[in-house]
Amino acid sequence: MTQAQPASTRPIRFFYQGQVVTVDDVHTTRTVLDWLRENQHRTGTKEGCNEGDCGACTVVLGELDADDQLRLASVNACIQFLPTLDGKALFTVEDLQAMSAAGDAALHPVQQAMVECHGSQCGFCTPGIVMSLWGTYEAHQQAGTRPSRQQLADDLSGNLCRCTGYRPILDAGQRMFDLPAARLDRKAVTAALQALQREPELDYAAPLQTPEGARIDHFHAPRSIAELARLRAAKPQARLLAGSTDIGLWVNKQFRDVGDLIYVGNVAELRVVEQRGEALWIGAAASLEDAWRALVRRTPSLMDVWLRFASLPIRHAGTMGGNVANGSPIGDAPPILMALDAEVELRQGDRVRRLPLTELYLDYMKNAIEDGEFVQAIVVPDAAFQRQVRGYKISKRFDCDISALCAGLAIGLDGERVASVRLAYGGMAAVVKRAARAEAAILGQAWTQDTVRSAQQALAQDFRPMTDMRASEQYRLQVAQNLLQRLWLETRPGAPLEAHATNVFSVMPHAAA
Repeated sequence: MTQAQPASTRPIRFFYQGQVVTVDDVHTTRTVLDWLRENQHRTGTKEGCNEGDCGACTVVLGELDADDQLRLASVNACIQFLPTLDGKALFTVEDLQAMSAAGDAALHPVQQAMVECHGSQCGFCTPGIVMSLWGTYEAHQQAGTRPSRQQLADDLSGNLCRCTGYRPILDAGQRMFDLPAARLDRKAVTAALQALQREPELDYAAPLQTPEGARIDHFHAPRSIAELARLRAAKPQARLLAGSTDIGLWVNKQFRDVGDLIYVGNVAELRVVEQRGEALWIGAAASLEDAWRALVRRTPSLMDVWLRFASLPIRHAGTMGGNVANGSPIGDAPPILMALDAEVELRQGDRVRRLPLTELYLDYMKNAIEDGEFVQAIVVPDAAFQRQVRGYKISKRFDCDISALCAGLAIGLDGERVASVRLAYGGMAAVVKRAARAEAAILGQAWTQDTVRSAQQALAQDFRPMTDMRASEQYRLQVAQNLLQRLWLETRPGAPLEAHATNVFSVMPHAAA
C-alpha cells in the first residue's frame, strides 16, 4: 500500500536549547515528552503517570504576552502535543546548567539548593520538581521578590514525591534565593520568539497509517477568531484543542484516534480576560490560572477553590472555556460559574449568541453547542459579584485531586431575608446543575437555621447522586446538605464565621510540608 504523503505545510518551529528548531517528521499527537526522550534522547524529563498528575515530566514553556514580554509557565510534557510548541520556547532540566553563573560545570541555584537541602532521594521526580522551582525562581527574580513557604507549596502542587515528605524540597525552594544568582537570557529568547511570530500561522500535516488505510491528519493553529470560525465551519468534525488536559489523556490512556485538530491557543483575542461593559469577559482560550485570578480578584472567597483546581501546571495549560465546553459532571468551574449567573458566548461563522450556562448542558456529556459552533467566551455579570459567593471543593487530597463533589453557592440578603440565591453542584448528577427545590426553599425567607433545614430537605429531592470510587450516594448527599449549613454559618446576618472557622484545610498547609 502506498503511504499517504503530507500536503504542503509549514513545519513546527520553536526555541529550544539556545536556538530555533524545526520539526516536520512527527504525528500531530506526538507529545513533548516522547519527542524529548525518543527523538532528542534528552531523558532528564521523566515519564511517570503519563496523564498530567505526578509532575515528573514538568517542563517550562515561554511565550510573549500582549506587551511582548516573556512569560514562563510550567506544564506537563506528557499531555502537551508537540505542534502546540510552535512559536514558543521550551525549557527542560538539561537547560539549567547552561544558565549557571559559573558555567556548564556548575549546578544552577535550584539544583544546588536541592543538593544542599537533601531534597532528592530516589531522584525520579526530581527533574520535574526542579523545573517547577525554576519557574518560581525566574518569576521572583524578575519581580525582585521572594516567595513565602506557602507560595512555594502552592507552586509545587503538581509535583508528587514519595520519598522526601516535601519539607526538604520546600527548604530548597527557600535556599535557592540565597545562592549566587543565575538568570535566563530573556533578551535572546524574546528576540527568537519575535522572529517566530513573523512566520505564517501553523497548518501542519502528518501521515498516519490506520487499519482503514493511510491518511493525512492536520493540525491547524489559527491566530484570529475569524480564521478559527472559518475553519470550524469548514471542518465541523475536527476536534477543538485548547490545553489538551483532556484530549492528551484520550490519546495516552484510551488510544483514541482524534483526527484533525484545530488549536485555539494561538488566537490572541480568545486569551483576553477583561472588563467589557458591566461584565467580566473571559476568552475561551484564557488559561485557567488567568481566569481564576480574575474571578478571585473580584470575589476573594473563591481563593480556596482556585488553589485546589487541579495543579499549577494544569492551570497553566488548561482553559476555563475548555472546562465549560467539556461539560464533565465533576468539572469544578461550572458550579462556580453557575452561582455567578455566567453565560457562554457561542460563535458560528459571524453569528454570536449568548446562552445561560444553566442551559448549556442537556445530559451526560451532551450540550447545546451546534455543529460548527464553538465557545468564544464566558461572560460573568458584575451584579453577580455583589452577592456573597462561596466555592467548596470536596476531595480526598487538598491539592491536585478530582472532586467527589463541588458546590458553587451564592446568596444575596436584604436585611435578614434572602433576596437572591444560587445553589449549583457538580458531582451530584449527570450534569452540573442548580438545586431548584433547595433554592425555592430559601428565596424570600429569613436566613435562619430553620430555613437551612428546609433547604437541606429539599436538596434531597433535587439530586439522586451515584455511588462510585470517589464517594457513595449517601456521602455525597450528606456533604451537599452540610455545605448549606456551612454557607449559612459564613453568611448569616448575626455573627457570621470566617472561612478559617469552617474549613479544616485553612489551618493546614496547602501542600504537605
